[in-house]
Amino acid sequence: MRVLVVDDETNIRTSLVKFFALENIETDGAENGFSCQRFLKEKPYDAVLVDLKMPEMDGIEVIKWIRKEGFRMPIVMISAHGEISDAVQALHEGAQDYIMKPFNPEELVIKVKNLVDAYNLQNIIEIKKTSEDRESNLIGESSKMKRIKDLIDRVAPSASTVLITGESGTGKEVVAREIHSLSSVADGPFVPVNIGGVQENLLESELFGHEKGAFTGAIQRKIGYFELAGNGTLFLDEIGDMPLSLQVKILRVLQERKIVRLGSTTSIPVNARIIAATNKDLEKMVSEGTFREDLFYRLNVVRIELPPLRERREDIPLLAAHLLKKYTRKVNRPVNGFTPEALEVLSNHSFYGNIRELENVIERAMIFARGDVITIDDLDLRSSVSKPGQREILSSFEVSESKTLKELEREAIIRALLRHEGNRTRAAEELGISRRSMINKIEEYGLKEY
Repeated sequence: MRVLVVDDETNIRTSLVKFFALENIETDGAENGFSCQRFLKEKPYDAVLVDLKMPEMDGIEVIKWIRKEGFRMPIVMISAHGEISDAVQALHEGAQDYIMKPFNPEELVIKVKNLVDAYNLQNIIEIKKTSEDRESNLIGESSKMKRIKDLIDRVAPSASTVLITGESGTGKEVVAREIHSLSSVADGPFVPVNIGGVQENLLESELFGHEKGAFTGAIQRKIGYFELAGNGTLFLDEIGDMPLSLQVKILRVLQERKIVRLGSTTSIPVNARIIAATNKDLEKMVSEGTFREDLFYRLNVVRIELPPLRERREDIPLLAAHLLKKYTRKVNRPVNGFTPEALEVLSNHSFYGNIRELENVIERAMIFARGDVITIDDLDLRSSVSKPGQREILSSFEVSESKTLKELEREAIIRALLRHEGNRTRAAEELGISRRSMINKIEEYGLKEY
């Protein structure tokens, strides 16, 4: 176990470092918040002790920074008598506990050990969870989704490596979990690893684990994700973000089905099924030399390409109904459905943010819905992701008394065309004119590019 003590008082900081050392706990001391940031970027820590009152950056700010940067280790706030309200705020910002000055060092050590043990246990529980908290099964009855479901049914029973590709927000992890749940290793853990979310200098240790003494600060054995996956499934998300230096080691694991912890010479069998995913063009990365060709072919045994939501619009009503049910519980609102007009607007929207964007729109609509059904007025698509350039075009329009009727008409037509991705019929219906009139207006105003 490794602990970081952050305290501007030299005597307290050095005393704690020495006391923890007596308990065989490696400890570093940082004299201020900025020093704390440096330590956390250089080494992994199992717990952080933070003094509340420090110059420049106080303990609350330190805790906020730690959580903002994505560090999840337990934090204990050290505060003086009379600072209970500050301690409560520290808990609100992400600290797990606090201890008042003066304190008993033995009590502090016990508190830290218990927090670290609880944190590690929770990690194991989360990793072993499979279907309990799954986002959803695959929703959709379009021809493209039926083909994907059929492919999942065929590939799930095998042990073959699967590569899932598609834009962000299309549900790649949902597909991976579906494959796992239908496989022969469904009783094993599903271990998701976001490659892009792990610091590059820690990635190898996180994946393969390490032995005590493998590197400076490795004071005990760490089990990596390959081992934690056991006889289950290891999901390597954002595989396109893996550094070249590590790609060759991943390739070797896929070839030999063995790993070696850092600092060890003993091979450990890898039994987990490997599923990888990316929103990047791996073929292009191979041609550019940023992704190994041999690793690409090892991953690309079975390829599942997820279509963007705009290419399966007929599934939007089903997804919207599913999300409505999901958020009815979350926002505690008795919203029972959508008006036909609202569903039509949703189905015609491009959703370049895919299912994540649709989910955002539905949740927002439920919060602000005036009745028990969602209407067009409840839908706010203004903050939705647009094609490059469209947001700028739309935002440039300003209604002004100085504009002529023709100028206003031209802007209204452009808006309608952009909203419907150039579909002349739908744009005409929105404006209440015939398709022939719309075509004539497009010719008159020179709007063929829309």
